[in-house]
Amino acid sequence: MEKAKIKDQEKSTKFKGINIIKKNIKKVNELSKILRSSFGPMGMDKIIKKSDGKVIITNDGATILNKLEFENEITSIIGELSRSQDEEIGDGTTGIVLIAANLLDQTEKLMEKGIHPTRIIEGFEHAADFCLFYLETISKNLSKKNNIYSCLLFTAMTAMNSKVINRSKKKLAEICVKAVLAVSDLERNDFNFELIKIDGKIGGNLENTTLINGVVIDKDFSHSQMPKEIKDVRISIVTSPLEPPKPKTKHKIEIENIHNFKELEKTEQQFFCEMVSQLKNSGTNLLLCQWGFDDEGNHLLLRNKLSAVRWVSGQEIDLLALATGAQIVPRFNEITTATLGFAARIRENCFGTTQDRILIVENCAKSKALTIFIRGSSDFILNEAKRAIHDALCAVKNLIRDNRVLFGGGSAEMACALKISKEAENCVGLKHFVLHSFSEALKIIPLVLAENAGYFSIESISQLQNRQNKERNPFLGIECTGKGICNMQKLKVFESLISKQQQIQMAVQIASGILRIDDIIKIQDPDF
Repeated sequence: MEKAKIKDQEKSTKFKGINIIKKNIKKVNELSKILRSSFGPMGMDKIIKKSDGKVIITNDGATILNKLEFENEITSIIGELSRSQDEEIGDGTTGIVLIAANLLDQTEKLMEKGIHPTRIIEGFEHAADFCLFYLETISKNLSKKNNIYSCLLFTAMTAMNSKVINRSKKKLAEICVKAVLAVSDLERNDFNFELIKIDGKIGGNLENTTLINGVVIDKDFSHSQMPKEIKDVRISIVTSPLEPPKPKTKHKIEIENIHNFKELEKTEQQFFCEMVSQLKNSGTNLLLCQWGFDDEGNHLLLRNKLSAVRWVSGQEIDLLALATGAQIVPRFNEITTATLGFAARIRENCFGTTQDRILIVENCAKSKALTIFIRGSSDFILNEAKRAIHDALCAVKNLIRDNRVLFGGGSAEMACALKISKEAENCVGLKHFVLHSFSEALKIIPLVLAENAGYFSIESISQLQNRQNKERNPFLGIECTGKGICNMQKLKVFESLISKQQQIQMAVQIASGILRIDDIIKIQDPDF
């Protein structure tokens, strides 16, 4: 395999030094401008039109970054890092990009004063460590004196504040808290989110969303005359079709007379009877099949009082096997009593005028599998609700893992900015300038919150800064529904300490990584 070669100087394109850093900063600022107006509870939505013509309407930062097609290397790196924040923490993606972009803006001013990027990076990392420590000092522990369930509920509601579905946030937050507590091992701080399935159907409204103690299958029974509810369910899960075996190569059957036809029919009947007999002998009363089966097999199952569901997806089969304890069997002759799974009840539900049906497997024997079943008037509402519920689940999980909380409305960022500003006043030289720039960068969060709420942003920031200094209260922040500056602790706008620390760390890492890039070399294939 031949290696690519770098062309001569006149045939290669090469950028170096401060110019490339400024170019990268400009790209980050362009991305920040896209997300800026969607930040906070009063943020605006974005329409993303995909190349296949599909349209997505959302104000979720992680979704916007995930769906955008990046042409620039720097913005694609930011997209990847921000997505990792969403997967790990579940919230704060937009805040990361805003802080990182503002840090880079401040960097550009520092470089104009002659400060080298390496020294700026050192100063930012020192400021970030100082900031993380200060956040711990102003955080509050949730103790038994507090109503812990209530705090978890308000944390989930805060995570949903900026979403389209915030009118129903209390109902959805209650569902999220109950779901996380149900799948949590609080002694080990362990959470198995694979046991929580988020599903939905168009119709009804968000208030009809329910938490189901079991697994929802988007299918109905294979025969209309099968019972719509079964109790004491004994489940067999099979990954082969209910039909006679077929040769895997091309085959041809010649039937010359009625005797041959009767013989073929008898052989097929024998295969069907053996399969059904195997199910009956094992004690099965519900068959879940990954593949289909023909009308004759369906009729035999009904005649033998066996219920069945066909064309069950692989993901649903895995979840049902985990929840009920059933073994996934590749052939019917391997079904025994030992391969069965158990559940208390399975029932068929019908929705709306379209007669959409689902099956609900309740109270599974082996695990606490849960389904959050969302109802909404359109695909847009369903998708936004799924994203909001994901963020809320992660917020509750983080708070259970570490019960220290901060308060929203930009209060934590402003408190850190003021603390770092005071630290900068005690320093001289380069450290003073870098710390002051870091302090100014953090103020972007309350600034954008005020801006998107329709306030005079500069005036609001000035008032917030003065009141936090005067009252020595780090919990004062921007309340976005018209009340102005309020005590976020009294309003119960909670954010987990882990999430806030991760945001600042990730923003500094992005800014530092971009500042370290001073050269982009485009290598072209050599001419032969």
